[in-house]
Amino acid sequence: AARVVPARRGEIEAPGLTLDVTALAVVTAEVFDSFLDRNRLRRLLADDPPTAVVSDAFRSATLPAEWLGDLRALAQDARIPLACRSSSILEDALGRPFAGVYGTKMIPGNQGDADGRFRALADAIKFAFASAFSPSARAYQRAVGILPAPERMAVVVQEVVGVRHGERFYPDISGVARSYNFYPVGPARPEEGVVALAVGLGKTIVDGGLCWSFSPAHPRIGPPVASARDRVKTTQSELWALNLGQPLRHDPMMETEYLTRASLAEAETDGTLRHAASTYDPDSDRLSPGLARPGPRVLDFAPIVLWNELPLVPMLRGILAACEDELGLPVEIEFALSLPVRGPGRLGLVQVRPLLVSQADVTVDEAEVREGRALVVSEIALGNGRHQTHDVVYVEPEGFEARLTTTIAEEIGELDRALRE
Repeated sequence: AARVVPARRGEIEAPGLTLDVTALAVVTAEVFDSFLDRNRLRRLLADDPPTAVVSDAFRSATLPAEWLGDLRALAQDARIPLACRSSSILEDALGRPFAGVYGTKMIPGNQGDADGRFRALADAIKFAFASAFSPSARAYQRAVGILPAPERMAVVVQEVVGVRHGERFYPDISGVARSYNFYPVGPARPEEGVVALAVGLGKTIVDGGLCWSFSPAHPRIGPPVASARDRVKTTQSELWALNLGQPLRHDPMMETEYLTRASLAEAETDGTLRHAASTYDPDSDRLSPGLARPGPRVLDFAPIVLWNELPLVPMLRGILAACEDELGLPVEIEFALSLPVRGPGRLGLVQVRPLLVSQADVTVDEAEVREGRALVVSEIALGNGRHQTHDVVYVEPEGFEARLTTTIAEEIGELDRALRE
């Protein structure tokens, strides 16, 4: 059940922003099981078919008839952008989480007729089902030792937080916050957490794109870079948005069918950089918070984290603490912030999941290093853990050519598959 935890309520309420849990419905794993069985897909999937075969099979398959009425009713009523998010049994496993491995598909919900919205919703649900059997997902399942255990998939159909700008729909700010920081910088401590922010849809962060990260206890300390000029190169330069216009290509099994990219110049025209950007002055090699001056825009969110134009950072600290108290474990939250021209901003809590933080200490015996038993040694490292490796595949530097990177990656993949077999 989705709810806002009432603990520490004073810390998660602030003027100018409202907090809520985004509206959602759940397509249960029972539908997934029936879908596979009635369309006779399990035998096909047992042979690890290529992506094209999986996509064709799921696209042509039909959802169980007894649930179509509910989905049709949802499509009839929900004329807003929706995200169909995978929610599998393995996805929130503490020891080996699958978060980000499976797919999410967003649909605009702006079709003029209920039939069009229903077809888009059904296709998005089938896309989420199929993502459990993509080659990358199966490779990850093998790597963590899950296969041949069966996966069961539910789908969360969730409102997308955002504002319409012409044919684009997206939140002013998306973010991921964790109450534990595995890689703290400067004075930050692990238990103080970490926040990653981006303009537009959260796909930028989830896909590992350029975003702005900081400790919520030390928001003025950004990522370590040598100069302001470097920040221009290492911060977000484009954003993801939901396309409310005509899709460039109709492909129900493509995650980005209804998505589009936009430049920072387009976002500035939309008015969504006013709380997110600073301006770079090449003459002084300095950044000035805000958009008052001409020059390249840098998404360091200085108007929020330095000027406190919005109480986002203290609200995130309160939300993380409340969720951590409720679950009894470190947590990761996803959220989206929309800032209409008039009225309060809306901070939508998209999801909360527990984080596994290992308490085991791994000590390195310096004698082993001196005896030449180490293949690679460094005095500066991120993270601490133990993992047993059976084989190493490497490229000899003398034979490496950057222009052949794609070919080399394919060859490494073939060697990797042969070793696994």
